[in-house]
Formats: sequence, C-alpha cells, structure tokens
Amino acid sequence: MFNDIGALEVVTLIVLAVLVFGPDKLPKVIQDISRTIRKIREFSESAKQDIRNELGPEFKDFEFEDLNPKTFIRKQLDNEDLGLKELRNGFDLKKEMADVADAVHGRGGDDRATGSGGSGGRVDMTKKPDHGEPPPFDADAT
Repeated sequence: MFNDIGALEVVTLIVLAVLVFGPDKLPKVIQDISRTIRKIREFSESAKQDIRNELGPEFKDFEFEDLNPKTFIRKQLDNEDLGLKELRNGFDLKKEMADVADAVHGRGGDDRATGSGGSGGRVDMTKKPDHGEPPPFDADAT
C-alpha cells in the first residue's frame, strides 16, 4: 500500500506526529487509529461476505478485485475460450507500423510498398492526367 514511501518520509511523519500530538498523547492516538482501521476492515469484509451470500452459489468464486478494469482485461486476455491469446500473439503492431512507414516513405521491397506505379510508391505530381474531359466541377464544394 505504501511501497513508495521512503525512510526520510517515515521519519518526517513520526517527527510531525510527535510535534502535533505530543509524546504523551501519541500512543493513545496510534491505538485509536489502529482500532478504527481494524473496524473499517471488519466492516468491509462483512459487507463483501453479505454480497457474496446474496449473489448465490453461481458467484461463489467472485472476487471484488475482478471489478478493477485492468484485472478484468488481464483475465480475459488469458482466457483460452475466447481465443484472444492467439489473436494477440499473431498481431505484431511494430511490424505493421514499420510496413506502413515503409510504404509511406517509398521504401521496402514488397508489393504493398511499391504500389502499382512501379516508381517506389511515389506519384509524379507534375504530370497532368490523360483524361479527355475536365474534372467535374461542384459549385457547392467551392
């Protein structure tokens, strides 16, 4: 829970607690805080147990941690019934992005990168099209 608190922060908190509550009242405050935390945990566990009892036997292995979106997605990706593991392993995003970048920059030797023009995927913008008729004019578009 408090994995990112270092030794200096703990010492600072202890010094602040001694300054605020005083050395004579500090043990009583620590007991009250620990008793309150214990009661909150007991209340939370009893509420979880009541919810499990109300849901019925079909939800006997239900965990409240599963309601966390990250945990839910991780469990679903590891689920073999859905076939998502094969989909995830069969799709290489880095390779696909590299192929797209090569096609855009006109690099690479595969057919997708060279395009149909045969000039490395580049289009000569100085040539005029060989159409016998002018392009359509749309008055609403201008």
